[in-house]
Amino acid sequence: MSTPKEETPAAPIAQQTTEVVVDDTGALPSYSNFCRVTATPEEVILDFGLNPQPFATGRQEVKANQRIVMNFYTSKRLLSALGMTIQRHEQTFGSIELDVRRRAGSAQQFQTPTPAPATGPRGIVE
Repeated sequence: MSTPKEETPAAPIAQQTTEVVVDDTGALPSYSNFCRVTATPEEVILDFGLNPQPFATGRQEVKANQRIVMNFYTSKRLLSALGMTIQRHEQTFGSIELDVRRRAGSAQQFQTPTPAPATGPRGIVE
């Protein structure tokens, strides 16, 4: 009869951590309220711009002033990072409503009514 072999636990694999330090001293900030996403078989293209009349109807022309081109791996990591950021924001501040009409309607619900002007004699402060 053979005796069972004792298995020695495998040595724990040391996890290597990677720290990315970003030097953003030369980065130029810009604001965008418009983004067009297009793609080729190899890359995702993000065009950012400022839409001066985002609630207008009909044809609108928006000038793209920034273009970011990235591969699909980076795009998927960006998607994940944006998703986590939005999730944390909504947990803190509530749901982000994308429908402008609903958003405008809910803002009217939370406005405090303007008090009516006082009528009659006013008090005298000494």
